[in-house]
Amino acid sequence: MSMTMKYRRVLLKCSGEALMGPTPYGIDFETVDRITAEIKAVHQLGGEVCLVIGGGNIFRGVAGATQGMQRASADYMGMLATVINALALQHALESHDVPSRVMSAIRMDTVCEPYIRRRAIRHMEKGRVVIFAAGTGNPFFTTDTAAALRAAEMGCDALLKGTQVDGVYSADPKKDKTATRYETLTYLDVLQQDLKVMDASAISLARENRIPILVFSLHEAGGFAKVLAGTGRCTTIIGE
Repeated sequence: MSMTMKYRRVLLKCSGEALMGPTPYGIDFETVDRITAEIKAVHQLGGEVCLVIGGGNIFRGVAGATQGMQRASADYMGMLATVINALALQHALESHDVPSRVMSAIRMDTVCEPYIRRRAIRHMEKGRVVIFAAGTGNPFFTTDTAAALRAAEMGCDALLKGTQVDGVYSADPKKDKTATRYETLTYLDVLQQDLKVMDASAISLARENRIPILVFSLHEAGGFAKVLAGTGRCTTIIGE
């Protein structure tokens, strides 16, 4: 497979729900294997990849808070859920001979490495896939914000949001057949139209650091590599 990479160092953000596959909750390892194959294809092309995964397939902090839990405690539980997902993805990557490291914003040294920016960059330079777990390590911040923050810290060329559809739409295309698909948007478009791509803090952080956001479907085989080559179907969110 020969392909010229338009974006060489990237951060892939995918939701915890993306790991569920057809199951109602938890981790579907067949789905994890398929996502791993996408990452491996990019890794083999020489791409430097890091990831942030949500924890919604196991526990959602916001949902916990609405059921009477203190928001901070619920968010910490959500962060621990992301560590479980990160370890599952690490296992899948290494079973496909892709070297990887899990780095957590909350220290748990017997399970994974603590997040240290310079060490994470070194891992990527050595060809390891780095999975950032536990969000930012702080409650009240989403994993979307963590993804934008880590993309800025790693000096990524782009932030990729893997979703269930092939880009950003004016409404949910699965519910509204008249929804319009956008090829390109500005950060301000997303904020002003309240498009549900990532939360406002994540969009603002990407905007300040001039990091393009590429929204694509995780379900298209080879889609991740094609988007990085500039030929895949996606919505590109860039500056004004």
